Amino acid sequence: MAGPAPFVDMGKKAKDLLTKDYNFDQKFTLSMLSSTGMGLTATGLKKDQIFFGDINTVYKCGNTTVDVKVDTYSNVSTKVTVNDVWPCSKAALSFRIPDHKSGKLDVQYLHPHAAIDSSIGLNPTPLLELSATIGTKELSLGGEVGFDTASASCTKYSAGIGLNKPDFSVALLLVSVFRTDKGQALKASYIHSVNAFTSVAAEMTHRFSTYENNFSIGSFHAVDPFTVVKTRFSDNGKVAMLCQREWRPKSLITFSAEYDSKAINASPKMGFALALKP
Repeated sequence: MAGPAPFVDMGKKAKDLLTKDYNFDQKFTLSMLSSTGMGLTATGLKKDQIFFGDINTVYKCGNTTVDVKVDTYSNVSTKVTVNDVWPCSKAALSFRIPDHKSGKLDVQYLHPHAAIDSSIGLNPTPLLELSATIGTKELSLGGEVGFDTASASCTKYSAGIGLNKPDFSVALLLVSVFRTDKGQALKASYIHSVNAFTSVAAEMTHRFSTYENNFSIGSFHAVDPFTVVKTRFSDNGKVAMLCQREWRPKSLITFSAEYDSKAINASPKMGFALALKP
């Protein structure tokens, strides 16, 4: 449906170019999909000297998707998503075992001129969240609000505007988070497609409480149909680079590196990720 994107996706294109696929640890992913609609993904991550892992199973039947994940700490996360509960909508029920207070219900409604998302925790004192955008696929206005029923207080509120064109995308967001010390911040992001092979992006954040400014700039370049190179520079002096190769259909190998120019005695961070999909 050609309508405005959900509020959470406002500025997502630029953020993905600057952050997606960067990994400075060792990661392995194996994904398998059967003809019956069952999908299985095993993931292993080595961070420093600690190993994390999980097994994720996805089953699709008609309009219903069941997603179950088990990690190395024996936590079981389950999410059941039902599409078209009523026209242009979907609902998702999620919970995590053994955390009996982790239950949550999410409902999304998409319209040619609006997108509405709501979330409520399934416990005696739930967190409530509501976000909405109005407009078109090119120009949209939106906002979100969070409310904690336990303290009867607002936990966050945000407002934003997004402009999307075939060759560029701009987003401006005013974010307020009360549960952290971040306070109010103004975020601006921009992504521009230079040509069919190269894109550049920038993101800037201004914090009103500290008058602090942070920014990141990055680039994406497709060397050939199977190889991409990304770069990123941040105001904190960190420079990162990524090279990703599709060595067989849907199977990726990714090398990442980051150098902190302010930490002269520290070694550059190196990362490797292998994703296999037979």
